[in-house]
Amino acid sequence: MKSAGTISILHVIFLSMTVIGLKNHVTIIPSLLEDVGRDGWASVVFATVAIFPWLFLLVYIHKKSNQEPIKDWLKLKIGKVGSAIVIYSIAIYLLILAAFTMRETLLWITTTFLPETPMLVMLIIFIILCIVLITSDLQTIAMVNVLVLLGVVIFGFFVAFTNIQVKNPELLRPFFEHGFSPVLKGMVYPASGFVELILFLFLQHQFKGRIRWYHFTIMLLILMGLTLGPLIGSIIEFGPDEAAKQTYPAYEEWGLISIGRFIEHLDFFSIYQWLTGVYIRVGLILFVVVDLLNMNGKKKIIWKTIAPAFFFISLSLFLLSDSIFLKVKGNYLLTVTFLFFFILSLFLAIVAFVSKKSTNRAQTK
Repeated sequence: MKSAGTISILHVIFLSMTVIGLKNHVTIIPSLLEDVGRDGWASVVFATVAIFPWLFLLVYIHKKSNQEPIKDWLKLKIGKVGSAIVIYSIAIYLLILAAFTMRETLLWITTTFLPETPMLVMLIIFIILCIVLITSDLQTIAMVNVLVLLGVVIFGFFVAFTNIQVKNPELLRPFFEHGFSPVLKGMVYPASGFVELILFLFLQHQFKGRIRWYHFTIMLLILMGLTLGPLIGSIIEFGPDEAAKQTYPAYEEWGLISIGRFIEHLDFFSIYQWLTGVYIRVGLILFVVVDLLNMNGKKKIIWKTIAPAFFFISLSLFLLSDSIFLKVKGNYLLTVTFLFFFILSLFLAIVAFVSKKSTNRAQTK
């Protein structure tokens, strides 16, 4: 019998929409437009097709680990020292990943609607809110996500349909004007978001049932749609050249909304979309770190260790200028994230396969 804190697979799907959807809906779009241009949609579609077989690798790991906590399963299979190295490497990288999300969010806030507010003040406030969230449990995070996701989805459809009047689908043509090389290179950007589905394996022991291949497929297809929406929207609304010059094309689409003669400037709705998305994304990533390090329910330890570590990692990113930060994020972080999680999935699959062979040999003796 699972504990009272478990969540359903439906909640897992909803969490993927917010946690990974924010990244694919906002973060990767500028890199796609800059490197691929109007054919960025093809990179998304090709990346989805290429990642699909990888989903069965996640299912294999999920099945062979018997839905046990990955940290405990690794300790059993590769020993205490080996598992500690892997777990702490994952935890550190997740802290860095969450810090980049925080830095980018505060950069967007200061360049759009709070230019005079000190970043340090906003950073402290946001970190406090995130730590309060992760000192609860996964069920609480899932419930908060359901509440905020409803508004995010409604506003997303609102901006998409309201801007139909300014959309020109002809701007998507000609197809593959620069050949397939840029399209293939651009696949790494959406793929860097898709591979974050592996994060849910680290929380599998808190799910009510097992994740099947079609659950992962549903999440992948939803993420593909969340990526294609703002990407195609920015191209057919601004044109590929103008969209590529924008730092946050998904946000700029809100500036085009006009209902009649008197209703416009509704971009403040995007503030809700972005901040709630970041809150859940950072919160869940930090919760995975807390779970990996066996800190669940230990509020004092979380405040003494995770909070300062996350604060100083985030603060260190503010030492970079805005332009350098955006370059590092676009040119390096997305690619490194894809490689990190992909290699991690291969490692876990190898551990599952080798341990299975060892078990079979032991049984035959």
